[in-house]
Amino acid sequence: MTHSRRQMLRILGAGAALGLAGLALRSRPQTVHWQGEALGALAAITLWHPRPAHARATLVRVEAELGRLARIFDLHDRASEIARLNASGTLEHPSTDLLEVLGAAREMAERSGGGFDPTVQPLWLARSLRPGDGRALDAARTLVGHAAVDTGPGRIRFGRAGMQLTLNGIAQGHIADRIAMILKSEGFDEALIDAGEIRAIGWGPDGGGHALGRVDPTAPTRIAGTLRLGDGALAVSGGYGMRLPDGGHHILDPRSGQSVDGIIETIVSHPRAITADGLSTALHVVGADRAGALVAAHPGAAARIMLADGRVLRFGAGPASEA
Repeated sequence: MTHSRRQMLRILGAGAALGLAGLALRSRPQTVHWQGEALGALAAITLWHPRPAHARATLVRVEAELGRLARIFDLHDRASEIARLNASGTLEHPSTDLLEVLGAAREMAERSGGGFDPTVQPLWLARSLRPGDGRALDAARTLVGHAAVDTGPGRIRFGRAGMQLTLNGIAQGHIADRIAMILKSEGFDEALIDAGEIRAIGWGPDGGGHALGRVDPTAPTRIAGTLRLGDGALAVSGGYGMRLPDGGHHILDPRSGQSVDGIIETIVSHPRAITADGLSTALHVVGADRAGALVAAHPGAAARIMLADGRVLRFGAGPASEA
């Protein structure tokens, strides 16, 4: 399942040079851009560093890491760990990355009372491949339940035949965090990563945060405002990002299998992209009444929620702000 959430935020002014008056040109951070793929969708990275050759060499390492992570999380690659698990119902010797992200997904499922659930994939398949088939949807509902995923020593096993995982609602955040870890280890103090979710290192070229254009959820071709992100992560969930063949959208309530109504868009910021990623989906499902408590359960998180009636609710304080 390929999401289009990266289109919900647009990087503004990423090519601006850092103003460092008084320093020689050779020591002034220069901008290096990269574009590629993360889990089969477009990704982009902007680096600022005084040695462009070092930036380019580091991006080679980043590309290798993206390939490694795709071999774990890509649902469309039959050889990936998650695809092999879904096909057979068991996976021996899962990678540390898969166990870490699955653990984070299960924790989000528990905190959200099932509003987020990594075993939702059968519902998405029923809605996509057999639209309007109520029996198929009913059958898929019996396969949802993160508690039936057993992560014993050295393996992952499904408790019911036909269960499947999707970590697309949280793995992009993990990927962004992994890239940020590599960049920091290579001495980058300023970077902007778009790996499906946005992860910033530092406070941007002007020191006031990286400028991100917020797409208008009611008219996705228009920029509705600007967000500033400093040294943290930003994730967006909105039903306008992907439509299903039956006319619904891809954000499903795992408990009912229905597309979630009532909320148009959820934007979450947090120091870690994996948390922002999962929380943005969970908030979208649990709704406005439970949003405050769920945000409060994740220190450092902030959320901006647009309701279907046009009202905007805000919770918490995180690394992003409206410009």
